Amino acid sequence: MAIGYLMMQARTAHDAVPLSGVQISVLDDEQNRVYDLTTDENGETRSVSLETVDKSYSQNENFAGTPYVTYNVLAQAEGFNTLFVTDIPIFDGELAVLPLSLVPMQESQRSREQTEITVGAPAVAMGGGREQEGSRGSMGTPYVLRQVIIPNPITVHMGTPDSAASNIQVSFPEYVKNVASSEIYPTWPEAALRANIYAIITFALNRVYTEWYRSKGYNFDITNSTAYDQYFVYGRPIYESISRIVDQIFNEYVRRQGQNAPYFTSFCSGSTAYCSGMSQWGTVTLANQGYTPIRILRYYYPDDIEIAETNAVSNVVTSYPGTPLRVGSTGLDVQTIQTYLNRIRRNYPAIPAITDEAGTFGDSTRAAVTKFQSIFNLATDGIVGKATWYKISNLYTAVTRLAELDSEGTTIGIGTVPPSTVLRQGSRGQDVITLQYLLDVISEYYSGIPSPGQDGIFGNDTREAVIAFQRQMGLAADGIVGPATWNSLYRTYQGINQNVPPVNPNPTPNPTPDSGNVIVHIVRSGDTLWLLSKRYGTTVDAIKQANGLTSDNLSIGQVLRIPVPSSTQYFLYTVRPGDTLWLLANRFGTTVDAIQNLNGLTSDALRVGQVLRIPE
Repeated sequence: MAIGYLMMQARTAHDAVPLSGVQISVLDDEQNRVYDLTTDENGETRSVSLETVDKSYSQNENFAGTPYVTYNVLAQAEGFNTLFVTDIPIFDGELAVLPLSLVPMQESQRSREQTEITVGAPAVAMGGGREQEGSRGSMGTPYVLRQVIIPNPITVHMGTPDSAASNIQVSFPEYVKNVASSEIYPTWPEAALRANIYAIITFALNRVYTEWYRSKGYNFDITNSTAYDQYFVYGRPIYESISRIVDQIFNEYVRRQGQNAPYFTSFCSGSTAYCSGMSQWGTVTLANQGYTPIRILRYYYPDDIEIAETNAVSNVVTSYPGTPLRVGSTGLDVQTIQTYLNRIRRNYPAIPAITDEAGTFGDSTRAAVTKFQSIFNLATDGIVGKATWYKISNLYTAVTRLAELDSEGTTIGIGTVPPSTVLRQGSRGQDVITLQYLLDVISEYYSGIPSPGQDGIFGNDTREAVIAFQRQMGLAADGIVGPATWNSLYRTYQGINQNVPPVNPNPTPNPTPDSGNVIVHIVRSGDTLWLLSKRYGTTVDAIKQANGLTSDNLSIGQVLRIPVPSSTQYFLYTVRPGDTLWLLANRFGTTVDAIQNLNGLTSDALRVGQVLRIPE
């Protein structure tokens, strides 16, 4: 019997919060327990071996049986609803990494609900025709966008275009990995895998570039229907052989020479379904004959196609510099990565501290990069290439977004009693801001609910988010926020606050010469140098000197290094419901008196949202 491998990763809020202590059972098709596992501080389990069938069956187009063995996974955690993932294909020699996006229970929810995800067979093994339509990029074809942009995230409609299915937002590399794992077998020759992945990338970029669906009034970029687009199974495992290739080429696509537009790379199995595009099984035959990926693509598409690259990625904080960063690299790009990793380390404390001088890529930076790569299934080479850069950038955005939302909630003053107003499209004011804030927070934990942003105007984006929330909660999906929707919003929001574990305290700050310790701070609305100096117990001049500032002007999102006296070693903590000084002192290994003295407290009273200094 052949052996395949499976590893689970339990995380929430777009990977920003790892969930440790999740109890996981791996079951066979007869529901017999094969393994009982528990996630570690990174939210992941060890890799386990599972019996399957020889890989030669999944490489043979004429094999009539099932070329893999399926297993099931049950995941349970305190404060979260249960997740049951069934029919997971395990292939000979392949590691499958299964993401477990657990959803927090609502406030006062008495028992766990269970969500079931069925993975099932890849599309290459399915019957049914594929009638993909699209622009093939001929000269003179009108396009909406001027350049090829990697959508970050890409919005996937989980059904046929006119269905009432939900929309899922996911980063583009993760989307490509999911589609490739859902379309084909991961055991195929590498040239065949690469040719198929190029076609998958290009197909999606063609949909985005031509605004195929958005120009028709739809609010998504692509569907997961094989009849119209390509297969995407939310919550499925990703195979390591596919993940490795996608990390290398996710920003490369097929185009005709002399053109910029992504070619319309339609495809089908070539066995159970036939089409005018690429045959998926045919790529295996050609790869076995020694064809390279580009030669395979030219076999099915025009002879003048070529592989192009785009470095335009939407919604990234800082673009990839174009050159990998490694030991010996210096400059602002290195400092950016160090700053991002230092912030990510609060959520993932297994990442070691960076003690190198800011902007210098030394051994401690390499160690932090390598551990990050290990946690997120990237090549563990300690080099910041494009895949590592964008994953660090995306995760930094996710963790800082949660911190910003936490701060905004304190400013808005959500409270525990919902507003009594009825809101609908066209409404304006503070209650609309409250609504939008609640939806923004909830969208971090519920994949099918979009974030509307907060402008105090109930527009179409807010209405779509409300409808998605109402559908998710089994309410009348009318886009009107009345008592039932308000109450459900508050129960969901309070459940998140109660059940999502708090971010780990900031690890010991990195030392800097002659300045004691350094705290990394992201500038928010209302921040001034004077306020920051008082908050962190330092001076305006010290902050300006540490950051090379020549004026007192700050910009929102700016990254500051705040020097604090070496005697002041603490981290910041935002008070949550149920916190007391005694509980915090025991949780973080200090005393009530030490917390009171550091914060100038004269009583034990705390308020939700209050920011405390906790002594190291």
